[in-house]
Amino acid sequence: MESLLPQVALDLVDPLAGAAAPRWLEIGFGGGEHLAHQAQLHPGVALTGAEAFLNGVAKLLAEIDERGLRNVRVHYGDARALLEALPDQSMERIYLLYPDPWPKERQKKRRFVSPATLGHFHRVLTDGGLFLFASDIPDYVNWTRDHVAAHGGFAEEGDPSQPFADWTRTRYESKAIREGRTPAYLTFRKR
Repeated sequence: MESLLPQVALDLVDPLAGAAAPRWLEIGFGGGEHLAHQAQLHPGVALTGAEAFLNGVAKLLAEIDERGLRNVRVHYGDARALLEALPDQSMERIYLLYPDPWPKERQKKRRFVSPATLGHFHRVLTDGGLFLFASDIPDYVNWTRDHVAAHGGFAEEGDPSQPFADWTRTRYESKAIREGRTPAYLTFRKR
């Protein structure tokens, strides 16, 4: 990890250095299964992953090394700092998959989907770009729809019962299904 992380680490001063278009971002990539899968399927796409937990970063680095991925960059830290550093219209997709639901009423203010982050998403996405959200928590799905509708800069499309194109099941999704929860896959297109 010590040798690979410096090679793929993203610099917040110039977060797009060396990243050719198209560019996709995954926030909170967990174990990195989805990010590595997309990177392998789409070698012409520059993928950036943001993760605040070292164990997740270590797992993604192992996937990068094992698969020989050369189109992945990593931000180890709070994704909000990365969002603030990214230039306008610099990403074609933003994935937020199975984020922490912060289920208690007093915790909901900690949810990643908020007016502030949606403002950043809208600024950072290219015209027609996609914000893709997946969760197995109905309250968070409704929360996200409500916040996106209040923002007004996105249109929901697609069938939320169907996984996104080129989907691979993550460990979080596998656990949800095993425990009887139904995932929802929300696609929002920037207007």
